[in-house]
Amino acid sequence: MKLIDPIVQFHAELQKIRRDIHAHPELCYEEVRTADVVAQKLTEWGIPVVRGLGVTGVVGIIKAGDSPRAIGLRADMDALPMAEINTFDHASRHPGKMHACGHDGHTAMLLGAARYLAQHRNFDGTVYVIFQPAEEGGRGAERMIQDGLFEKYPMDAVFGMHNWPGIPVGHFGVTPGAQMASSNEFHVTVRGKGSHAAQPHKAVDPVMTAVHIAQAWQSIVARNVNPNDPAVVSITQIHTGSATNVIPDEAMMVGTVRTFSLPVLDLIERRMQEIAEHTAAAFDATVEFRFNRNYPPLINHPKETAFAVEVLTEQFGAEHVDAQTEPTMGAEDFAFMLQHKPGCYVFLGNGDGGHRDQGHGLGPCNLHNPSYDFNDDLLPIGATYWVRLAEKFLQAK
Repeated sequence: MKLIDPIVQFHAELQKIRRDIHAHPELCYEEVRTADVVAQKLTEWGIPVVRGLGVTGVVGIIKAGDSPRAIGLRADMDALPMAEINTFDHASRHPGKMHACGHDGHTAMLLGAARYLAQHRNFDGTVYVIFQPAEEGGRGAERMIQDGLFEKYPMDAVFGMHNWPGIPVGHFGVTPGAQMASSNEFHVTVRGKGSHAAQPHKAVDPVMTAVHIAQAWQSIVARNVNPNDPAVVSITQIHTGSATNVIPDEAMMVGTVRTFSLPVLDLIERRMQEIAEHTAAAFDATVEFRFNRNYPPLINHPKETAFAVEVLTEQFGAEHVDAQTEPTMGAEDFAFMLQHKPGCYVFLGNGDGGHRDQGHGLGPCNLHNPSYDFNDDLLPIGATYWVRLAEKFLQAK
């Protein structure tokens, strides 16, 4: 790997920044302290700062030369509403809040890149470093776009990156097309007529109706969706009843649907509603069906993906780049940015957890796990990728 020496020399400071952010996690749209840290560092390095897009978002503007071309580099800043069980020195100081997805590391890596770009400016154009709030369910990317991110700061392409446990440190994974799934949730209430459980003939049983709906829904992926199009329909909660001898009036089911394309999502939503309504009618029950689309599929653009692979290969070697990595059913709101601008999102290997300091929890170092911690060895690797990506995209003529 060809890491940038000044970034390597700044590694200890980046680690300090990362661990400080980790110790002070903030949830979506509450990233005031984190945004203050980001803005202070950017200002200290002579980078003009814009605040307020997406409530707590921060955008740094790094210009060189006179080209109108521009690139956006995005990192997320928010933490998760979960308790950390690690006890090392930089563990969360805010009960019930934790950087369990590595956004602290993403922020630090982009800060490291911004510092180098501002000091050297070996490019012709503008680099926008985008520090986004509310990735974890808050649609922060969409909010920044609605607040005028791409209108006020026009850019030719936008790029994102996420650490990925299980991929070795220093290795990258990316694929053109769908890399992450859409995230959607459904809430269904089946209403019947309650009765004594010993007199079921006097009831319209919402429990049995819900059971039939749940079973029938599993046929959608098996019999309606093309087998070449991966999809998931998962019922994760069923709530009903209060006593062993009472047939209740209603039963509720909630869960998630994941797809890699919007046409498949359209099909599944339509079939779920049709099956729920017709099955309920067959049992003389009624149904209230609600389907929420949270995040769209994350679709990497072919040209920008090929460009990112070229940069990664040049900088880190082909043996460290999987250009056809397996997509994941996880979701990411960078997908909103890729709906508006061409770009690419890559995975950076976080290793298997062996990097964790004394005092880590006994669980695996997986995303959204209370034993997780970002691998600080990634800081110069990710920052180097950002710099070389921006420099090559805005290569001086």
